[in-house]
Amino acid sequence: MKAIVLRLAAMSAACLPMTAGAASGPPQRIVSLNLCADQYLMALADPGQIAALSAFARDPAMSAGAALAARLPVARGNAEDVLSRKPDLILASPYRRRELLAAIKGGERITVNLPPAESYADILAQIRLVAAAVGHPDRGEALIRRMEADLATIPANGHGQVAAYYQRRGYMTGTGTLIDDLMARVGLVNLAGKLGKGPLARVSLEEMVAAAPDYLIVESATGTVADQGTEMLHHPALSRIARIALPQAWTVCGGPAYVAAARSLAEQVGRIRGARQLSAQRH
Repeated sequence: MKAIVLRLAAMSAACLPMTAGAASGPPQRIVSLNLCADQYLMALADPGQIAALSAFARDPAMSAGAALAARLPVARGNAEDVLSRKPDLILASPYRRRELLAAIKGGERITVNLPPAESYADILAQIRLVAAAVGHPDRGEALIRRMEADLATIPANGHGQVAAYYQRRGYMTGTGTLIDDLMARVGLVNLAGKLGKGPLARVSLEEMVAAAPDYLIVESATGTVADQGTEMLHHPALSRIARIALPQAWTVCGGPAYVAAARSLAEQVGRIRGARQLSAQRH
């Protein structure tokens, strides 16, 4: 995690000559090729600065800012489309196809790559990076202050109970991830750590039942059976494990939606704990 933060800080410093007091001023035609960068861009840039968001920006299942993105332009993501928008700043992922990035680099364009944020500290570093790159570092600090204030009101009411983030086809999200960071924030222990699993591991239905976590955290979209991948999440053997649902759009990327995810997680834990206590009193 420290390596990611240091790398982001270095990239942020590289952007400062263009954005902080340079004669050319802040970039005026910004293109995002990164779903996660979309979230920061919409929160920090003027709408008129945004030449295009990524192809998934308007998908409510993936983007926490889908409603706002509906009023902004979206790029198809190929080199011709990007270049036709004459960007002076491109926000991309380091995992984009090399030929695409090679085609759009050069000239007066600056490209900033955002790796996935795996912790709240990564999110703060990325907010500062993007805020500096788009010419509004003050907005970045203001956003961070709002997030800090909101997070301070969220209770760590998990009290060491164990939770598993269980996905379709039996994949469990492990330690060192944004989900793991969210669990720790509200006082939950990630089952993956107890089982010695990596960042993403396949866990069978039998293994999950035997582990008996206090909570299963699932994506909201898996609330109904859509295919074989989601069907296993509704197996009767899992019915005794309390379930918490979070929209994938809040967790697939780091960004301002981290606060909404943490609040919902804590609220659902609180409701389940309250119901359990009431049931125990009645019996």
